[in-house]
Amino acid sequence: MDPSHPRTSGHHEPVGELVKQASEQISTLLRQELALAQAEMKQKGKRFGRGGGLFGGAGLVAVVALQALVATAVIALALVWPLWLAALVVTVVLFGVAGVLAALGRKQVGAATPMAPQQAVRGVQADIARIKESAHR
Repeated sequence: MDPSHPRTSGHHEPVGELVKQASEQISTLLRQELALAQAEMKQKGKRFGRGGGLFGGAGLVAVVALQALVATAVIALALVWPLWLAALVVTVVLFGVAGVLAALGRKQVGAATPMAPQQAVRGVQADIARIKESAHR
């Protein structure tokens, strides 16, 4: 007979045996939930890593392109204004753009949280609810 299933006949098992079975089942359940949490966190970590690498590559290319754009803007404005004024205006605009990008980046990072393994937490909560329900019977 499978020890994980209670007996269906009229025989009652000793309390010690029932406690032992419950303990083994809870231990197995906790190990399974921890394995699920570990797998979920590993998957989230990989996604964070890939996303971070892509952001880094995009940032590097953007820096090079921005340098070329800044030089072009300064040269174009220098045709109308003194060179120092053209460079100052372009610098102020760039700081404004940097502020907007930082705010948007912060919002995106906030959307990636919580990092907690949500599926595993829900599973543990459901298991606890079932255990409590069974204990009240």
